[in-house]
Amino acid sequence: MQPLIGKPYLNIVVIMTKAELVNEISTKTGIEKVAVQQTIESMMKVVRNSLINDENVYLRGFGSFIVKKRAKKTGRIITKNATIIIPEHYIPAFKPAKTFTERVKNAHVKKAPQQ
Repeated sequence: MQPLIGKPYLNIVVIMTKAELVNEISTKTGIEKVAVQQTIESMMKVVRNSLINDENVYLRGFGSFIVKKRAKKTGRIITKNATIIIPEHYIPAFKPAKTFTERVKNAHVKKAPQQ
């Protein structure tokens, strides 16, 4: 994984690309990279098509890929000093499972400084 410098208040952000994910899974399972890549691509295609068809995807212990509704709202274009109406629309979203959220939270608990 390549560390990327994020915003100053975020310190360092580490990002795993799809290629690195394929490599990691291939290394841990012994399955060829091509097969892993095809599997990941197929999974993403199924999730994408399900959300397009307004079907949520639930993966127990991991989370849910859902379609969220954004309400109609008023926005502003500051440079033109104009008000615009942003219509109601839908966006894809991911909602992590409670157990997954707790594991991530517990993994990042900062220890109290010693005096």
